[in-house]
Amino acid sequence: MTDLFEKSIQTLELPRVLELLADQAVTQEGKDRAVALRPMTDPDDVSRAQEETTAAVKMLSLRGTPALSGVKPVGASLQRADMGGSLNTRELMDIAGVLRCARTAKEYGDGAGESSCIDHLFRSLTANRYLEDRISGSILGENEIADSASGELASIRRHIRATEAKARDILQKIVSAQSRFLQESIITIRSDRYVVPVKSEHKNEIPGLVHDVSSSGSTFFIEPMGVVKANNELREWQTREKKEIDRILAELSAEAAAHKEDILQDYTLLVLLDCIFARARLSVRMNAAQPRLSRQGLRLVKARHPLLDPKTAVANDLMLGEEFDTLMITGPNTGGKTVTLKTMGLLTLMAQCGLHIPAGAESAVRVFDRVLSDIGDEQSIAQSLSTFSSHMTNIVQILRQADENTLVLFDELGAGTDPVEGAALAAAIIEQARCQGALVAATTHYAELKVYAMTTAGVKNASCEFDVETLAPTYRLIIGIPGKSNAFAISRRLGLDEEVIEKAAARLDAENVRFEDVLTRLDLQRQEMEQEKRKAAQLRREMEESAKTAREYRKKLEEERAKVVEKAQAEAREIIQQARDASDQVFAELKDMRRQQRKEENWQAVNDRRAAARHLLNEAERGIGGPEQEDELPPPTRPAVEGDTVELVSMGTKASVIAVNKDGSLQLQAGILKITAKQEEVRVVEGSGAQAQRDAKRIIRQAEQKLRTISASPEVDLRGMMVDEALGSLDLFLDNAMLAHLESVRIIHGKGTGAVRKAVREHLKRSRYIKSFRPGRYGEGEDGVTVAELR
Repeated sequence: MTDLFEKSIQTLELPRVLELLADQAVTQEGKDRAVALRPMTDPDDVSRAQEETTAAVKMLSLRGTPALSGVKPVGASLQRADMGGSLNTRELMDIAGVLRCARTAKEYGDGAGESSCIDHLFRSLTANRYLEDRISGSILGENEIADSASGELASIRRHIRATEAKARDILQKIVSAQSRFLQESIITIRSDRYVVPVKSEHKNEIPGLVHDVSSSGSTFFIEPMGVVKANNELREWQTREKKEIDRILAELSAEAAAHKEDILQDYTLLVLLDCIFARARLSVRMNAAQPRLSRQGLRLVKARHPLLDPKTAVANDLMLGEEFDTLMITGPNTGGKTVTLKTMGLLTLMAQCGLHIPAGAESAVRVFDRVLSDIGDEQSIAQSLSTFSSHMTNIVQILRQADENTLVLFDELGAGTDPVEGAALAAAIIEQARCQGALVAATTHYAELKVYAMTTAGVKNASCEFDVETLAPTYRLIIGIPGKSNAFAISRRLGLDEEVIEKAAARLDAENVRFEDVLTRLDLQRQEMEQEKRKAAQLRREMEESAKTAREYRKKLEEERAKVVEKAQAEAREIIQQARDASDQVFAELKDMRRQQRKEENWQAVNDRRAAARHLLNEAERGIGGPEQEDELPPPTRPAVEGDTVELVSMGTKASVIAVNKDGSLQLQAGILKITAKQEEVRVVEGSGAQAQRDAKRIIRQAEQKLRTISASPEVDLRGMMVDEALGSLDLFLDNAMLAHLESVRIIHGKGTGAVRKAVREHLKRSRYIKSFRPGRYGEGEDGVTVAELR
């Protein structure tokens, strides 16, 4: 990487983004690597880093962040242990922390579910649970070794506690017996030995060793002779304890050294994972996306500068390298031209560092060998460089290094010198960079460069929009239209005298005036077109909303219709069942009447039963057809006499009067039936005898037709029918079979899927007509036939 490229990286503020990245890292080395990150120039490396970041983002959303906070540098410690050195407790605890993070990270990766390009990093981690538990179980803290670290250490500490208790008992007796000689009745420690505070005037009263004297000289800290032996014994056990601890630490150090390579590999992988997940967390924080890699150029969709507040930053579409290789950005000061340049360069550098960029997912970037920029004022008094000289120094170096794999960014190209010469020089510099194959983006105020962009193939104008009414930039980049500096309008708005502005306008030559007028008209036309476009988009959204509402309403209607149909079908099934129940009762009554007829029961009782059956059928009919609607009664006629033809009002049936009873009731003959009726229940039908004969013949024919339909077949074929259709046909067949007094019937339903067979047999179980049923035997159709015996 050249110094100029590094300088451009600083100018484009990549280090500030890397500081944000470092804040997302957990380990110290991860933070250091984040700050030191630099753009990669190999497309394969960039693609791999981008895929790693994307995979980590997915894992973050599914499983959260892996625990990496316990990862500390352990290389130097392991190196010393490998050379035979003994590590201290802090170093061993750091090694245990690496092993613990490696284990938990491996478990995190194993539970990720969907495979990704970073799975191999998790699989490469070595979980050494034995060594981790050995260190964690032996070292409780930086200054504390557990009793369970070894059996010998536990035994030594038991002796130490016993010896301490013995020494305290001796001292406690001395304190109790000779408290008048003591400054305080307490036991204390000096030089790791138990002593008592004795008043200076009584120091000879308690024989022993003086270990310390108070600063005032009034207190002597004396170890009584009776406790010297116990203190000596305690010191011996403490020495043995220290030796045992040193042995334990040396043993743990040797075990860590034996697994040096695995531990170092775990540390390296954990730091790498920390860097990858730091990039993922930064992506989530910026609401960024992975860009597609392109071989042609840049296409940044809704790109935002990553260091601006995302709530206020204006997103822009930036393109370079596909349809044109040079972008000329014009517009007023503070309009966002420099920010646009920096956004283009910074997002390119971020992508080449493996970072997601704050732009749309359909964005594409190209991998450059160098991104070179000349942005900002670098005049230096110490180096005797003016603004123009400092810019030109950078430009000279840029032109020396620019090639087909270079992105060049020029800010205010040609500024700081004579406008005519500056514009000519700027055009020549851009042409030279284009000839060397570089992609160029430049900002300018020069009208000559606007014309150059309009008349040169491969060069495109762009402008930063500015609202003259509010004197506020909109920061929107419009590609294809050159911008205006709006110096006069801004000056007028800020209160500059109109006379001064008019004098300034008079100094403009006619060509510049006409050019600016053309730009003004173009800008007005663009604004009108954008307003129409917004209206069309609003209309389209309204139409889509209306279509969506219509679809939802139609769906709702269809759901309501389905509910109504389902309810109607349920009611229909209930009515049909009621009608079947009524017909079953009528048939039972008919059979009973036939039995009574055979016993020669009187006709009056039979007729009453028939009327009751007819009434029951009428009730069922009204249940099917809805609420009963009373027909208007015909006008009364003369009383009927024997030989008249009458019509039964309730039945609509014609009959002949064969006799008039003493109580005024009539004996009627209706076909083969004899009926008893009252005078008010009939109406006399006036007409010739021939008409009556025809009516009688018609009634007889109808009765004969009904009798013929009663002769039913003993077999029904339900094959090919759906279940509902088959059960309807079965009911009609059983009705006819009952009327025909058949003893058994044969139902052909076939084998097939068995649905019809199962439904038929379930229906036969519930039928009142069926006495018993069985599958067909060999020769009868076997399981494809059911033979039923009627009651």
